[in-house]
Order: sequence, then structure tokens, then C-alpha cells
Amino acid sequence: MPSLLLSLARGAVTSPFKRAGRPGATLPADRHHRPAAPAAPGPLAAYRRICAFPETGPLPVTYPHVLGFPLAMRLMTGRSFPLPVTGLVHTWIEITAQRALHPTDRIELTVYAEALTPHRRGTEVTVVTEARLADELVWESRSGYLSRHATRTTPAPAAPGPAPSHHPARTTTPAAPAAPGPALPAVTEWRLPADLGRRYGAASGDRNPIHLYPLTARLFGFPRAIAHGMWTVARCLAEAPQPDPAHPVHSVHSVRADFRAPVLLPGTVTYASDGTAFQLRGDGGRVHLTGTTARTTPEAARDGRS
Repeated sequence: MPSLLLSLARGAVTSPFKRAGRPGATLPADRHHRPAAPAAPGPLAAYRRICAFPETGPLPVTYPHVLGFPLAMRLMTGRSFPLPVTGLVHTWIEITAQRALHPTDRIELTVYAEALTPHRRGTEVTVVTEARLADELVWESRSGYLSRHATRTTPAPAAPGPAPSHHPARTTTPAAPAAPGPALPAVTEWRLPADLGRRYGAASGDRNPIHLYPLTARLFGFPRAIAHGMWTVARCLAEAPQPDPAHPVHSVHSVRADFRAPVLLPGTVTYASDGTAFQLRGDGGRVHLTGTTARTTPEAARDGRS
């Protein structure tokens, strides 16, 4: 697996030489791959524990994204990637699982950049992660990463990256997240320790300095370390109401989550849900995360269909 620490170091070196918002910027044609392999038992067990997923059973629906993140970092810190990785903000994620995946499944991963689009606060790139079993697409995620910079009044769209083989290239800006809406019913409260970022970083491999210590977070403008956005999504999914004990949280077929405000550590947050939509709220009702889920039917889960 590519070293995330090496990618972070490469990003720190290359970022000063990149200018976000450069006219005519294009995405690299690179596709980064991880050969087919099962999930390593140790890191998977640690991930289940820190996110409160069941100790056994199918892979958490978020886990292939974790496995593919080192490839995404290699992509975004490459010389041909047009945006500086330093300061890049993960703004949203969409996950679609065509079937439940299991720890022994030999998953092949591919990561590439799909679209580069103007945003009112800068430029956003969409990064795609795909998981395949025996050449069959069984899981995919799309993530938006925002590079903040001054924008023109009427920005011209930048050229998209190469079209993936199974669908046309996306040349328009992804749909903006909906407003948080009314507060959902509170379900439970979580007290998050100061070392949560370090513990999740050890389990996931994502040791971005903004998540580790107050001192390293302050270097990037945060008063304290902040929780990983992907931990907040995973923790909400692990806590989600279970409609059928025979088909637990891993039967989630699709997820859309929008990261709205950082969660400072230590801190206290409230998980709220109506069974389909979910929120993570902080002091004063500030919304940190919103999301929605859709689940497979019991028949589809048994048959491996969506």
C-alpha cells in the first residue's frame, strides 16, 4: 500500500509550486491501482473498533474508501495534479455499494480524478474510487475536494479529466448540498476525546497533521485538532437504526454526506437521525455533518444485487 506519510511529504514539497484556479488547468489521465487483495485483519479490526462497527461480518460500507485513500493521496500529490494538496478540504462524499463486501474478498481498487469544476469559493475536484471483484464493479465512491482561492465573477469551467470507460466525463459542477434543514430527532450524545484523531489515524493510515495535535492543527489555522470527516460519517452509519437484525448497517446501499463544519477535539456532539437522514450537531445546534442513506432490500442483499 502506498505510504500516506510519503504522499503528505510530497504534497508539502509540491504544493507551493501549484496555483489553484489557473486558466486551462486539466486533470491528469493517471489511474492508480491496488492489486486484488483481501482486507488486512489487523487494520480492519482497529477500524471497526474506533468507528463502533460490529466486530465481525461484512466490511463497513465506508471501508473501501479507506483502503483507496492512499491511492487518492498519491494522485493528488503528483506533479501533474493541478491543485495544491495543502489546504484541500473534503466537502462531500457519495458511496454506492452494489453488494455487500466481505473481509476475504480480493478487492481490486482504482482511483482517478473525474472532474475539475468551478466553485463559488474556489475550484473543486471530484475523485473517484472503484472496487472490483473479478472485473465486476461492486462498489464506488465520489468525493469532492475544494481548493479555496479568489474567484472571478463568472468563472469559466476548467477542462474535465479523461472519461472513465463506464460513463461519460462529468463537465458540470456537482449538485450543491442542500441546506441542513430542520433539526432531526436527537438519538445520542458522544464525548470525543482529544486523541480521537490520532487513534483513527492509526487505524486508517490518515495521519494528516490537522487531526493529530493542537500544535500541528494550528499550523493550518485550526485552534485544536479536528476529527476526521470520514470518522464522523462512519460513526453515524455504525449508530444508524437497524430495521432488520438479519441485515445490519453494512446493508446500506448508498450514502451521501456533506461536511459542513469541523469538529474540534476534544468535544461533545449529538447524533440525530430519522432513520434515513442523519446529522451530527455540536454546541448551540451547529451542524457539522448531514447525510442520507438508502438500503438494500433483504432479497437484494441475499442475491448480491443493489
